[in-house]
Amino acid sequence: MSIVGEPITEPYIEFATHPDEYRHWRVDVDGVVATLTMQVDPDAGLRDDYDLKTNSYDLGVDIELHDAVQRLRFEHPGVKVVVVTGGLDKIFCAGANIQMLAGASHAHKVNFCKFTNETRNGIEDASTNSQQIYVAAVNGTAAGGGYELALACDEILLVDDRSSAVSLPEIPLLAVLPGTGGLTRVVEKRHVRRDLADAFSTKTEGVRGKTAIEWGLVDGIAPTSTWDDFVAERAAARAVDSDRPDDATGISLTPLDRTVATDSIATDSIDGDTIKWSTLSVEIDRATGTASFLISGPTGEQPSTGDELTAAGADAWILRAARELDDAILHLRFNEAEIGTWVFRTSGDADAVAKAEHVLGFERNHWLAREIRLLWARTLKRVDVTSRTIVTIVDPGSCFAGVLAELLLAADRSFMLDGTFEDLDDPPEPATIRLTPANFGWFPMSNDLARLQTRFWGRQDAEFDAAQTIDKDLLAADAAAAELVTFTPDDLDWDDEIRLMLEERNSFSPDALTGMEANYRFVGPETMETKIFSRLTAWQNWIFQRPNAVGPDGALQRFGTGSRPDFDRKRV
Repeated sequence: MSIVGEPITEPYIEFATHPDEYRHWRVDVDGVVATLTMQVDPDAGLRDDYDLKTNSYDLGVDIELHDAVQRLRFEHPGVKVVVVTGGLDKIFCAGANIQMLAGASHAHKVNFCKFTNETRNGIEDASTNSQQIYVAAVNGTAAGGGYELALACDEILLVDDRSSAVSLPEIPLLAVLPGTGGLTRVVEKRHVRRDLADAFSTKTEGVRGKTAIEWGLVDGIAPTSTWDDFVAERAAARAVDSDRPDDATGISLTPLDRTVATDSIATDSIDGDTIKWSTLSVEIDRATGTASFLISGPTGEQPSTGDELTAAGADAWILRAARELDDAILHLRFNEAEIGTWVFRTSGDADAVAKAEHVLGFERNHWLAREIRLLWARTLKRVDVTSRTIVTIVDPGSCFAGVLAELLLAADRSFMLDGTFEDLDDPPEPATIRLTPANFGWFPMSNDLARLQTRFWGRQDAEFDAAQTIDKDLLAADAAAAELVTFTPDDLDWDDEIRLMLEERNSFSPDALTGMEANYRFVGPETMETKIFSRLTAWQNWIFQRPNAVGPDGALQRFGTGSRPDFDRKRV
Protein backbone atom coordinates (compact mmCIF):
# COMPACT_ATOMS: atom_id res chain seq x y z
CA MET A 1 0.00 0.00 0.00
CA SER A 2 1.34 3.43 -0.87
CA ILE A 3 2.17 5.90 1.87
CA VAL A 4 0.56 9.34 1.71
CA GLY A 5 3.04 11.71 0.12
CA GLU A 6 4.69 9.06 -2.02
CA PRO A 7 4.24 9.41 -5.80
CA ILE A 8 1.72 6.86 -7.08
CA THR A 9 2.42 5.10 -10.35
CA GLU A 10 -0.78 3.83 -11.92
CA PRO A 11 -0.67 0.90 -14.35
CA TYR A 12 -1.45 1.40 -18.00
CA ILE A 13 -5.17 0.67 -18.51
CA GLU A 14 -6.30 -1.39 -21.52
CA PHE A 15 -10.03 -1.42 -22.19
CA ALA A 16 -10.10 -3.98 -25.00
CA THR A 17 -11.04 -7.46 -23.85
CA HIS A 18 -13.07 -10.52 -24.88
CA PRO A 19 -15.05 -13.21 -23.01
CA ASP A 20 -12.24 -15.67 -23.74
CA GLU A 21 -9.94 -13.39 -21.71
CA TYR A 22 -12.26 -12.71 -18.75
CA ARG A 23 -10.80 -13.43 -15.32
CA HIS A 24 -13.78 -12.31 -13.26
CA TRP A 25 -17.03 -12.91 -15.11
CA ARG A 26 -18.78 -15.82 -16.83
CA VAL A 27 -21.50 -15.33 -19.46
CA ASP A 28 -24.01 -18.14 -20.03
CA VAL A 29 -26.83 -17.81 -22.57
CA ASP A 30 -29.86 -20.09 -22.41
CA GLY A 31 -32.54 -19.00 -24.86
CA VAL A 32 -33.97 -15.62 -23.91
CA VAL A 33 -32.10 -15.51 -20.57
CA ALA A 34 -28.41 -14.82 -20.06
CA THR A 35 -26.65 -15.17 -16.72
CA LEU A 36 -23.71 -12.97 -15.78
CA THR A 37 -21.87 -14.64 -12.91
CA MET A 38 -19.34 -12.62 -10.93
CA GLN A 39 -16.53 -14.79 -9.61
CA VAL A 40 -13.57 -12.51 -9.14
CA ASP A 41 -10.06 -13.92 -9.37
CA PRO A 42 -8.32 -12.55 -6.22
CA ASP A 43 -4.91 -12.65 -7.93
CA ALA A 44 -5.95 -10.74 -11.08
CA GLY A 45 -6.03 -7.15 -9.85
CA LEU A 46 -4.61 -4.30 -11.92
CA ARG A 47 -1.95 -3.70 -9.25
CA ASP A 48 -0.06 -6.24 -7.16
CA ASP A 49 -0.54 -4.53 -3.78
CA TYR A 50 -4.03 -5.92 -3.11
CA ASP A 51 -6.07 -9.10 -3.47
CA LEU A 52 -9.61 -9.03 -4.87
CA LYS A 53 -11.11 -11.17 -2.11
CA THR A 54 -14.83 -11.78 -1.47
CA ASN A 55 -15.86 -10.70 -4.96
CA SER A 56 -14.52 -7.20 -4.46
CA TYR A 57 -13.67 -5.34 -7.63
CA ASP A 58 -11.25 -2.92 -9.20
CA LEU A 59 -11.35 -1.22 -12.59
CA GLY A 60 -10.33 -4.43 -14.36
CA VAL A 61 -13.45 -6.22 -13.09
CA ASP A 62 -15.63 -3.39 -14.35
CA ILE A 63 -13.89 -3.32 -17.74
CA GLU A 64 -14.97 -6.92 -18.21
CA LEU A 65 -18.50 -6.12 -17.04
CA HIS A 66 -18.72 -3.22 -19.49
CA ASP A 67 -17.54 -5.47 -22.30
CA ALA A 68 -20.05 -8.19 -21.37
CA VAL A 69 -22.95 -5.70 -21.32
CA GLN A 70 -21.96 -4.39 -24.75
CA ARG A 71 -21.63 -7.87 -26.24
CA LEU A 72 -24.97 -9.04 -24.87
CA ARG A 73 -26.64 -6.09 -26.58
CA PHE A 74 -24.96 -6.55 -29.97
CA GLU A 75 -24.07 -10.23 -30.18
CA HIS A 76 -27.19 -11.69 -28.52
CA PRO A 77 -30.27 -9.78 -29.75
CA GLY A 78 -32.53 -12.66 -28.66
CA VAL A 79 -31.56 -12.31 -25.00
CA LYS A 80 -34.41 -10.53 -23.23
CA VAL A 81 -33.34 -10.86 -19.60
CA VAL A 82 -29.88 -10.79 -18.02
CA VAL A 83 -29.57 -12.25 -14.53
CA VAL A 84 -26.59 -10.89 -12.57
CA THR A 85 -25.48 -13.10 -9.70
CA GLY A 86 -22.48 -14.03 -7.58
CA GLY A 87 -20.34 -17.11 -8.08
CA LEU A 88 -19.15 -17.44 -4.48
CA ASP A 89 -21.02 -19.06 -1.61
CA LYS A 90 -23.07 -16.52 0.38
CA ILE A 91 -21.38 -13.59 -1.39
CA PHE A 92 -22.90 -11.54 -4.19
CA CYS A 93 -20.29 -8.77 -4.22
CA ALA A 94 -18.32 -7.00 -1.47
CA GLY A 95 -18.00 -3.80 -3.52
CA ALA A 96 -14.93 -1.83 -4.56
CA ASN A 97 -11.69 -3.20 -3.15
CA ILE A 98 -10.65 -0.99 -0.24
CA GLN A 99 -6.91 -1.59 -0.51
CA MET A 100 -7.12 -0.67 -4.20
CA LEU A 101 -8.82 2.63 -3.32
CA ALA A 102 -6.41 3.33 -0.46
CA GLY A 103 -3.40 2.90 -2.73
CA ALA A 104 -4.78 4.65 -5.82
CA SER A 105 -4.07 8.18 -6.91
CA HIS A 106 -6.82 10.74 -6.56
CA ALA A 107 -7.25 10.92 -10.33
CA HIS A 108 -7.58 7.15 -10.63
CA LYS A 109 -10.18 6.99 -7.84
CA VAL A 110 -12.31 9.66 -9.51
CA ASN A 111 -11.99 8.16 -12.99
CA PHE A 112 -12.72 4.71 -11.56
CA CYS A 113 -15.95 5.98 -10.01
CA LYS A 114 -16.90 7.74 -13.24
CA PHE A 115 -16.33 4.67 -15.44
CA THR A 116 -18.14 2.44 -12.95
CA ASN A 117 -21.10 4.83 -12.98
CA GLU A 118 -21.14 4.86 -16.77
CA THR A 119 -21.15 1.06 -16.76
CA ARG A 120 -24.08 1.02 -14.31
CA ASN A 121 -25.86 3.61 -16.46
CA GLY A 122 -25.26 1.34 -19.46
CA ILE A 123 -27.03 -1.49 -17.63
CA GLU A 124 -29.99 0.82 -16.92
CA ASP A 125 -29.96 1.95 -20.56
CA ALA A 126 -30.08 -1.70 -21.66
CA SER A 127 -33.11 -2.36 -19.46
CA THR A 128 -34.99 0.83 -20.35
CA ASN A 129 -34.13 1.46 -23.99
CA SER A 130 -32.90 -1.87 -25.38
CA GLN A 131 -35.47 -3.94 -23.49
CA GLN A 132 -32.69 -6.31 -22.41
CA ILE A 133 -33.85 -6.32 -18.81
CA TYR A 134 -31.38 -6.80 -15.95
CA VAL A 135 -32.37 -8.71 -12.82
CA ALA A 136 -30.04 -8.91 -9.82
CA ALA A 137 -30.13 -12.32 -8.14
CA VAL A 138 -28.41 -11.37 -4.87
CA ASN A 139 -27.39 -14.82 -3.66
CA GLY A 140 -25.44 -13.57 -0.65
CA THR A 141 -24.19 -10.39 0.96
CA ALA A 142 -24.17 -7.31 -1.28
CA ALA A 143 -22.15 -4.55 0.35
CA GLY A 144 -21.32 -1.08 -0.95
CA GLY A 145 -20.54 -1.30 -4.63
CA GLY A 146 -22.05 -4.78 -4.62
CA TYR A 147 -25.45 -3.35 -3.71
CA GLU A 148 -24.82 -0.54 -6.18
CA LEU A 149 -24.43 -3.14 -8.93
CA ALA A 150 -27.79 -4.56 -7.88
CA LEU A 151 -29.29 -1.06 -7.82
CA ALA A 152 -28.41 -0.66 -11.50
CA CYS A 153 -30.63 -3.64 -12.34
CA ASP A 154 -34.33 -3.28 -13.05
CA GLU A 155 -35.31 -5.77 -10.34
CA ILE A 156 -33.49 -6.93 -7.21
CA LEU A 157 -34.06 -10.37 -5.69
CA LEU A 158 -32.45 -11.31 -2.34
CA VAL A 159 -31.96 -14.76 -0.89
CA ASP A 160 -33.64 -15.00 2.52
CA ASP A 161 -31.14 -17.16 4.44
CA ARG A 162 -31.05 -15.08 7.66
CA SER A 163 -27.51 -13.87 6.91
CA SER A 164 -27.48 -12.29 3.44
CA ALA A 165 -28.01 -8.53 3.50
CA VAL A 166 -27.78 -5.45 1.34
CA SER A 167 -25.79 -2.50 2.67
CA LEU A 168 -24.10 0.78 1.85
CA PRO A 169 -21.49 0.88 4.65
CA GLU A 170 -19.13 3.47 3.13
CA ILE A 171 -19.98 6.27 5.56
CA PRO A 172 -19.49 4.35 8.85
CA LEU A 173 -16.57 2.23 7.60
CA LEU A 174 -14.65 4.30 5.05
CA ALA A 175 -15.60 7.97 5.50
CA VAL A 176 -16.54 8.22 1.82
CA LEU A 177 -19.77 8.00 -0.21
CA PRO A 178 -21.12 5.07 -2.22
CA GLY A 179 -19.17 6.19 -5.27
CA THR A 180 -21.27 4.70 -8.06
CA GLY A 181 -24.50 6.51 -7.34
CA GLY A 182 -25.83 4.41 -4.48
CA LEU A 183 -27.29 7.23 -2.41
CA THR A 184 -28.89 8.80 -5.46
CA ARG A 185 -30.38 5.56 -6.77
CA VAL A 186 -31.82 4.57 -3.38
CA VAL A 187 -34.04 7.66 -3.22
CA GLU A 188 -34.35 8.65 -6.89
CA LYS A 189 -34.84 5.23 -8.48
CA ARG A 190 -36.19 3.00 -5.70
CA HIS A 191 -38.05 5.83 -3.92
CA VAL A 192 -36.90 4.74 -0.48
CA ARG A 193 -38.12 7.17 2.17
CA ARG A 194 -35.43 9.68 3.13
CA ASP A 195 -35.34 8.82 6.83
CA LEU A 196 -35.15 5.09 6.12
CA ALA A 197 -32.43 5.74 3.54
CA ASP A 198 -30.49 7.67 6.20
CA ALA A 199 -30.81 4.78 8.65
CA PHE A 200 -29.86 2.26 5.97
CA SER A 201 -26.71 4.13 4.94
CA THR A 202 -25.36 4.19 8.49
CA LYS A 203 -26.06 0.51 9.31
CA THR A 204 -22.77 -1.31 8.80
CA GLU A 205 -24.50 -4.70 8.94
CA GLY A 206 -27.11 -3.73 6.34
CA VAL A 207 -30.70 -4.88 6.01
CA ARG A 208 -31.99 -8.43 5.45
CA GLY A 209 -35.09 -10.29 4.31
CA LYS A 210 -38.53 -8.86 5.04
CA THR A 211 -37.14 -5.55 6.27
CA ALA A 212 -35.36 -5.05 2.96
CA ILE A 213 -38.71 -5.61 1.21
CA GLU A 214 -40.58 -3.27 3.56
CA TRP A 215 -38.04 -0.49 3.14
CA GLY A 216 -38.07 -0.85 -0.66
CA LEU A 217 -34.44 -1.92 -0.94
CA VAL A 218 -35.24 -5.14 -2.85
CA ASP A 219 -38.20 -6.39 -4.87
CA GLY A 220 -38.45 -10.02 -3.81
CA ILE A 221 -37.05 -12.56 -1.38
CA ALA A 222 -37.02 -16.37 -1.33
CA PRO A 223 -35.46 -19.01 0.93
CA THR A 224 -32.50 -21.05 -0.22
CA SER A 225 -34.71 -24.10 -0.87
CA THR A 226 -36.70 -22.34 -3.62
CA TRP A 227 -34.14 -19.71 -4.66
CA ASP A 228 -33.19 -21.07 -8.08
CA ASP A 229 -36.84 -21.62 -9.08
CA PHE A 230 -37.77 -18.16 -7.82
CA VAL A 231 -35.05 -16.48 -9.93
CA ALA A 232 -36.01 -18.51 -13.00
CA GLU A 233 -39.69 -17.60 -12.59
CA ARG A 234 -38.93 -13.89 -12.26
CA ALA A 235 -36.64 -13.96 -15.32
CA ALA A 236 -39.31 -15.70 -17.38
CA ALA A 237 -41.92 -13.18 -16.28
CA ARG A 238 -39.72 -10.23 -17.23
CA ALA A 239 -38.88 -11.76 -20.62
CA VAL A 240 -42.55 -11.52 -21.60
CA ASP A 241 -42.34 -7.72 -21.35
CA SER A 242 -39.34 -7.38 -23.69
CA ASP A 243 -39.61 -6.42 -27.36
CA ARG A 244 -36.23 -7.98 -28.24
CA PRO A 245 -36.49 -9.99 -31.50
CA ASP A 246 -37.00 -13.74 -31.32
CA ASP A 247 -35.15 -14.71 -34.49
CA ALA A 248 -32.51 -12.04 -35.15
CA THR A 249 -28.85 -12.85 -35.76
CA GLY A 250 -26.34 -10.91 -33.70
CA ILE A 251 -23.16 -9.30 -34.92
CA SER A 252 -19.65 -9.88 -33.63
CA LEU A 253 -17.89 -6.96 -31.96
CA THR A 254 -14.55 -7.68 -33.61
CA PRO A 255 -11.32 -6.22 -32.17
CA LEU A 256 -10.69 -2.58 -33.03
CA ASP A 257 -8.04 -1.77 -35.60
CA ARG A 258 -5.61 0.36 -33.57
CA THR A 259 -1.95 1.24 -34.09
CA VAL A 260 0.41 3.66 -32.42
CA ALA A 261 3.36 5.55 -33.83
CA THR A 262 6.31 6.07 -31.50
CA ASP A 263 9.33 7.64 -33.17
CA SER A 264 7.88 6.57 -36.52
CA ILE A 265 7.66 2.92 -35.41
CA ALA A 266 4.23 1.28 -35.38
CA THR A 267 3.44 -0.67 -32.21
CA ASP A 268 0.43 -2.54 -30.86
CA SER A 269 0.17 -0.73 -27.52
CA ILE A 270 -0.88 2.81 -26.72
CA ASP A 271 2.23 4.55 -25.43
CA GLY A 272 3.06 7.06 -28.16
CA ASP A 273 1.87 10.45 -29.32
CA THR A 274 0.06 9.34 -32.49
CA ILE A 275 -2.73 6.79 -32.19
CA LYS A 276 -4.69 5.58 -35.19
CA TRP A 277 -7.88 3.63 -35.64
CA SER A 278 -9.68 3.00 -38.93
CA THR A 279 -11.93 6.09 -38.60
CA LEU A 280 -9.97 8.17 -36.10
CA SER A 281 -6.51 9.43 -35.29
CA VAL A 282 -5.34 11.25 -32.16
CA GLU A 283 -2.21 13.44 -32.08
CA ILE A 284 -0.91 14.42 -28.65
CA ASP A 285 0.99 17.69 -28.20
CA ARG A 286 2.48 17.51 -24.72
CA ALA A 287 3.85 21.04 -24.83
CA THR A 288 0.34 22.51 -24.99
CA GLY A 289 -1.42 19.63 -23.20
CA THR A 290 -3.58 19.03 -26.26
CA ALA A 291 -5.00 15.93 -27.94
CA SER A 292 -6.23 16.53 -31.49
CA PHE A 293 -8.89 14.11 -32.71
CA LEU A 294 -9.44 13.74 -36.46
CA ILE A 295 -12.55 11.71 -37.30
CA SER A 296 -12.80 10.53 -40.90
CA GLY A 297 -16.23 10.34 -42.46
CA PRO A 298 -17.50 7.25 -44.32
CA THR A 299 -16.32 6.24 -47.76
CA GLY A 300 -18.05 3.88 -50.16
CA GLU A 301 -21.58 2.56 -49.88
CA GLN A 302 -23.03 2.35 -46.39
CA PRO A 303 -25.99 0.27 -45.17
CA SER A 304 -29.40 1.79 -45.83
CA THR A 305 -31.63 -0.94 -44.37
CA GLY A 306 -31.64 -3.00 -41.20
CA ASP A 307 -30.71 -6.14 -43.11
CA GLU A 308 -27.77 -4.37 -44.77
CA LEU A 309 -26.71 -3.00 -41.40
CA THR A 310 -26.70 -6.49 -39.91
CA ALA A 311 -24.75 -7.85 -42.88
CA ALA A 312 -22.12 -5.12 -42.51
CA GLY A 313 -21.88 -5.73 -38.76
CA ALA A 314 -18.96 -4.12 -36.97
CA ASP A 315 -17.53 -2.93 -40.31
CA ALA A 316 -20.32 -0.38 -40.85
CA TRP A 317 -18.83 3.10 -40.43
CA ILE A 318 -21.66 4.25 -38.19
CA LEU A 319 -20.78 1.53 -35.66
CA ARG A 320 -16.98 1.51 -36.10
CA ALA A 321 -16.74 5.27 -35.57
CA ALA A 322 -18.67 5.10 -32.30
CA ARG A 323 -16.64 2.19 -30.93
CA GLU A 324 -13.32 3.79 -31.88
CA LEU A 325 -14.23 7.17 -30.42
CA ASP A 326 -15.31 5.44 -27.20
CA ASP A 327 -11.98 3.59 -27.02
CA ALA A 328 -10.03 6.82 -27.53
CA ILE A 329 -11.99 8.67 -24.84
CA LEU A 330 -11.36 5.98 -22.24
CA HIS A 331 -7.67 5.69 -23.09
CA LEU A 332 -7.07 9.43 -22.79
CA ARG A 333 -9.05 9.74 -19.59
CA PHE A 334 -7.02 7.14 -17.70
CA ASN A 335 -3.65 7.05 -19.42
CA GLU A 336 -3.17 10.71 -20.41
CA ALA A 337 -4.47 12.61 -17.40
CA GLU A 338 -2.25 15.65 -18.02
CA ILE A 339 -3.60 16.23 -21.54
CA GLY A 340 -6.28 18.73 -20.58
CA THR A 341 -7.65 19.97 -23.91
CA TRP A 342 -9.28 17.82 -26.58
CA VAL A 343 -9.63 19.33 -30.04
CA PHE A 344 -12.09 17.68 -32.44
CA ARG A 345 -11.75 17.92 -36.21
CA THR A 346 -13.42 15.95 -38.98
CA SER A 347 -12.62 15.21 -42.61
CA GLY A 348 -14.84 13.87 -45.34
CA ASP A 349 -18.16 14.45 -47.06
CA ALA A 350 -21.20 15.71 -45.14
CA ASP A 351 -23.51 13.93 -47.60
CA ALA A 352 -21.80 10.62 -46.78
CA VAL A 353 -22.25 11.18 -43.03
CA ALA A 354 -25.93 12.02 -43.50
CA LYS A 355 -26.46 8.91 -45.64
CA ALA A 356 -24.62 6.67 -43.17
CA GLU A 357 -26.70 7.84 -40.20
CA HIS A 358 -29.99 7.81 -42.14
CA VAL A 359 -30.52 4.10 -41.44
CA LEU A 360 -30.63 4.83 -37.69
CA GLY A 361 -33.78 6.88 -38.24
CA PHE A 362 -35.28 5.07 -41.24
CA GLU A 363 -35.00 1.73 -39.41
CA ARG A 364 -35.33 3.11 -35.89
CA ASN A 365 -37.32 0.04 -34.74
CA HIS A 366 -34.72 -2.41 -36.06
CA TRP A 367 -32.85 -3.88 -33.11
CA LEU A 368 -29.36 -3.12 -34.45
CA ALA A 369 -30.18 0.41 -35.57
CA ARG A 370 -31.52 1.03 -32.09
CA GLU A 371 -28.38 -0.38 -30.46
CA ILE A 372 -26.07 1.77 -32.59
CA ARG A 373 -28.09 4.89 -31.88
CA LEU A 374 -27.94 4.14 -28.16
CA LEU A 375 -24.18 3.46 -28.37
CA TRP A 376 -23.64 6.88 -29.94
CA ALA A 377 -25.73 8.43 -27.16
CA ARG A 378 -23.59 6.75 -24.48
CA THR A 379 -20.34 7.67 -26.23
CA LEU A 380 -21.32 11.32 -26.61
CA LYS A 381 -22.32 11.37 -22.93
CA ARG A 382 -18.76 10.28 -22.14
CA VAL A 383 -17.59 13.44 -23.90
CA ASP A 384 -20.02 15.56 -21.88
CA VAL A 385 -18.89 14.23 -18.49
CA THR A 386 -15.17 14.05 -19.27
CA SER A 387 -13.16 16.59 -17.28
CA ARG A 388 -11.35 18.00 -20.29
CA THR A 389 -11.79 21.21 -22.26
CA ILE A 390 -13.59 20.34 -25.50
CA VAL A 391 -12.80 22.47 -28.58
CA THR A 392 -14.17 21.94 -32.09
CA ILE A 393 -12.39 23.21 -35.22
CA VAL A 394 -14.42 23.56 -38.44
CA ASP A 395 -12.25 24.20 -41.49
CA PRO A 396 -12.37 23.33 -45.20
CA GLY A 397 -12.80 19.61 -45.74
CA SER A 398 -14.71 19.13 -42.47
CA CYS A 399 -17.84 17.00 -42.30
CA PHE A 400 -19.59 18.20 -39.15
CA ALA A 401 -23.00 16.90 -40.12
CA GLY A 402 -25.60 15.06 -38.06
CA VAL A 403 -24.02 12.76 -35.51
CA LEU A 404 -20.60 14.42 -35.94
CA ALA A 405 -22.21 17.85 -35.47
CA GLU A 406 -23.03 16.66 -31.93
CA LEU A 407 -19.34 17.19 -31.14
CA LEU A 408 -19.71 20.79 -32.27
CA LEU A 409 -22.70 21.21 -29.95
CA ALA A 410 -20.87 19.46 -27.09
CA ALA A 411 -17.84 21.76 -27.30
CA ASP A 412 -16.95 24.34 -24.68
CA ARG A 413 -15.73 26.52 -27.55
CA SER A 414 -15.80 26.20 -31.33
CA PHE A 415 -13.98 27.90 -34.20
CA MET A 416 -15.22 27.95 -37.80
CA LEU A 417 -13.14 29.43 -40.62
CA ASP A 418 -14.94 32.29 -42.36
CA GLY A 419 -14.14 31.72 -46.01
CA THR A 420 -11.18 29.66 -47.09
CA PHE A 421 -7.38 29.69 -47.11
CA GLU A 422 -6.81 32.34 -49.77
CA ASP A 423 -3.03 32.00 -49.86
CA LEU A 424 -3.17 28.51 -51.36
CA ASP A 425 -2.72 28.03 -55.10
CA ASP A 426 -5.98 26.11 -55.26
CA PRO A 427 -8.11 27.27 -52.29
CA PRO A 428 -10.55 24.62 -51.04
CA GLU A 429 -14.27 25.20 -50.77
CA PRO A 430 -15.29 27.00 -47.56
CA ALA A 431 -16.26 24.89 -44.58
CA THR A 432 -19.89 24.17 -43.82
CA ILE A 433 -21.84 22.50 -41.03
CA ARG A 434 -25.16 20.70 -41.32
CA LEU A 435 -27.83 19.85 -38.80
CA THR A 436 -29.91 16.74 -39.53
CA PRO A 437 -32.80 15.00 -37.72
CA ALA A 438 -30.12 13.24 -35.62
CA ASN A 439 -29.47 16.52 -33.79
CA PHE A 440 -33.04 16.78 -32.57
CA GLY A 441 -33.25 14.09 -29.92
CA TRP A 442 -31.49 10.95 -31.17
CA PHE A 443 -28.62 11.35 -28.71
CA PRO A 444 -29.90 12.93 -25.47
CA MET A 445 -27.51 14.23 -22.84
CA SER A 446 -27.64 13.13 -19.21
CA ASN A 447 -30.24 15.86 -18.61
CA ASP A 448 -32.55 14.09 -21.10
CA LEU A 449 -32.30 17.05 -23.48
CA ALA A 450 -30.81 17.20 -26.95
CA ARG A 451 -27.60 19.22 -27.11
CA LEU A 452 -29.43 21.82 -29.19
CA GLN A 453 -32.07 22.14 -26.47
CA THR A 454 -29.35 22.47 -23.86
CA ARG A 455 -27.55 25.09 -25.95
CA PHE A 456 -30.68 27.23 -26.20
CA TRP A 457 -32.20 26.47 -22.80
CA GLY A 458 -34.73 29.20 -21.95
CA ARG A 459 -34.40 30.72 -25.43
CA GLN A 460 -37.03 28.97 -27.52
CA ASP A 461 -36.87 31.55 -30.32
CA ALA A 462 -33.17 30.81 -30.87
CA GLU A 463 -33.85 27.07 -30.80
CA PHE A 464 -36.65 27.52 -33.33
CA ASP A 465 -34.37 29.56 -35.63
CA ALA A 466 -31.66 26.90 -35.47
CA ALA A 467 -34.24 24.23 -36.31
CA GLN A 468 -35.08 26.08 -39.54
CA THR A 469 -31.58 25.30 -40.82
CA ILE A 470 -32.04 21.51 -40.74
CA ASP A 471 -30.48 19.71 -43.74
CA LYS A 472 -28.91 22.97 -44.96
CA ASP A 473 -25.17 23.49 -45.45
CA LEU A 474 -24.29 26.54 -43.38
CA LEU A 475 -21.30 28.75 -44.10
CA ALA A 476 -19.56 30.45 -41.19
CA ALA A 477 -21.74 33.59 -41.27
CA ASP A 478 -24.92 31.49 -41.35
CA ALA A 479 -23.67 29.21 -38.56
CA ALA A 480 -22.80 32.24 -36.42
CA ALA A 481 -26.22 33.79 -37.08
CA ALA A 482 -27.85 30.53 -35.99
CA GLU A 483 -25.63 30.60 -32.86
CA LEU A 484 -24.12 27.20 -33.62
CA VAL A 485 -20.44 28.22 -33.36
CA THR A 486 -18.47 30.47 -31.01
CA PHE A 487 -16.00 32.34 -33.22
CA THR A 488 -15.54 32.69 -37.00
CA PRO A 489 -12.04 34.12 -37.72
CA ASP A 490 -10.86 34.59 -41.29
CA ASP A 491 -7.69 32.99 -42.60
CA LEU A 492 -5.50 35.94 -41.51
CA ASP A 493 -6.30 35.43 -37.83
CA TRP A 494 -7.14 31.71 -37.90
CA ASP A 495 -3.87 30.13 -36.75
CA ASP A 496 -3.09 32.81 -34.16
CA GLU A 497 -6.54 32.75 -32.52
CA ILE A 498 -6.51 28.98 -32.11
CA ARG A 499 -2.90 28.90 -30.91
CA LEU A 500 -3.47 31.64 -28.33
CA MET A 501 -6.64 29.96 -27.06
CA LEU A 502 -4.84 26.62 -26.59
CA GLU A 503 -1.86 28.26 -24.86
CA GLU A 504 -4.14 30.26 -22.58
CA ARG A 505 -6.17 27.18 -21.68
CA ASN A 506 -3.00 25.31 -20.78
CA SER A 507 -2.01 28.11 -18.40
CA PHE A 508 -5.19 27.93 -16.28
CA SER A 509 -5.75 25.75 -13.23
CA PRO A 510 -7.08 22.35 -14.37
CA ASP A 511 -9.26 22.17 -11.24
CA ALA A 512 -10.87 25.55 -11.92
CA LEU A 513 -11.47 24.62 -15.57
CA THR A 514 -13.10 21.33 -14.60
CA GLY A 515 -15.44 23.13 -12.22
CA MET A 516 -16.33 25.85 -14.73
CA GLU A 517 -16.97 23.43 -17.59
CA ALA A 518 -19.10 21.10 -15.49
CA ASN A 519 -21.25 24.04 -14.39
CA TYR A 520 -21.80 25.29 -17.93
CA ARG A 521 -22.37 22.00 -19.75
CA PHE A 522 -25.55 20.91 -17.98
CA VAL A 523 -28.49 23.29 -17.81
CA GLY A 524 -32.19 22.72 -17.41
CA PRO A 525 -33.82 19.95 -15.37
CA GLU A 526 -31.83 17.64 -13.14
CA THR A 527 -32.09 13.91 -13.67
CA MET A 528 -30.72 10.94 -11.76
CA GLU A 529 -27.75 10.92 -14.15
CA THR A 530 -26.91 14.60 -13.74
CA LYS A 531 -27.08 14.24 -9.98
CA ILE A 532 -24.70 11.29 -10.13
CA PHE A 533 -22.25 13.07 -12.41
CA SER A 534 -22.40 16.50 -10.79
CA ARG A 535 -23.64 16.42 -7.20
CA LEU A 536 -22.14 13.03 -6.33
CA THR A 537 -18.91 13.60 -8.25
CA ALA A 538 -18.34 17.01 -6.68
CA TRP A 539 -18.78 15.75 -3.12
CA GLN A 540 -16.90 12.51 -3.62
CA ASN A 541 -14.07 14.44 -5.32
CA TRP A 542 -13.81 16.66 -2.24
CA ILE A 543 -14.11 13.75 0.21
CA PHE A 544 -11.33 11.85 -1.60
CA GLN A 545 -9.03 14.81 -0.84
CA ARG A 546 -9.84 14.99 2.86
CA PRO A 547 -7.53 13.38 5.44
CA ASN A 548 -10.57 11.88 7.21
CA ALA A 549 -10.75 9.48 4.26
CA VAL A 550 -7.31 9.33 2.65
CA GLY A 551 -4.92 10.78 5.23
CA PRO A 552 -2.42 8.60 7.14
CA ASP A 553 -4.97 8.22 9.95
CA GLY A 554 -8.00 8.23 7.64
CA ALA A 555 -10.60 5.51 7.28
CA LEU A 556 -9.34 4.13 3.94
CA GLN A 557 -5.82 3.72 5.32
CA ARG A 558 -6.94 2.27 8.67
CA PHE A 559 -9.54 -0.12 7.21
CA GLY A 560 -8.75 -3.74 8.03
CA THR A 561 -5.92 -2.86 10.43
CA GLY A 562 -7.98 -3.14 13.61
CA SER A 563 -7.20 0.49 14.38
CA ARG A 564 -9.91 3.16 14.29
CA PRO A 565 -9.48 6.24 12.08
CA ASP A 566 -8.75 9.60 13.68
CA PHE A 567 -11.24 12.17 12.32
CA ASP A 568 -10.96 15.93 12.16
CA ARG A 569 -14.36 16.76 13.68
CA LYS A 570 -14.84 20.19 12.10
CA ARG A 571 -17.84 20.35 9.75
CA VAL A 572 -16.86 22.49 6.76
